[in-house]
Amino acid sequence: MTHDIGILVLRLAAGVIMIAHGLQKLLSVSIPGVQEMLAGMGVPAASAMGAILPFAEVAAGALLILGALTRVAGIVTALVAVGAIVTVHGSQGFYAADGGYEFVLLLAAAGIALALTGPGRIAVDALFARPRARRLDSAAARSEGRPAG
Repeated sequence: MTHDIGILVLRLAAGVIMIAHGLQKLLSVSIPGVQEMLAGMGVPAASAMGAILPFAEVAAGALLILGALTRVAGIVTALVAVGAIVTVHGSQGFYAADGGYEFVLLLAAAGIALALTGPGRIAVDALFARPRARRLDSAAARSEGRPAG
């Protein structure tokens, strides 16, 4: 159970961070502002990416908090963070206080960890995984000639 609580804590922290960054882009910077910012950094397809990025951050964050489509949300989180390292923070050195990639690297690692481990048992995903696991256990038992259960 402590494993599941640990994953829940990681999901909640990463989810809140992703939502906060997405909402900041939507409410403070605006879509045109994000598009302009990305274009200024030389990001390919800045217009499309600027329109997608804030919504991707909010959606990934909400999914992480809920523990729904957790592996997909983890991948999106990692991709957004790696993109931020490549386009913005990587050239600023390591420390976040200097604009570096320290914080974003941790967010990328959290996304990768969640993509690899899944949501844990305290998650919406777990509601759907348990019946599937039971079906698989039952099928395995039948194939081995023993009673399911």
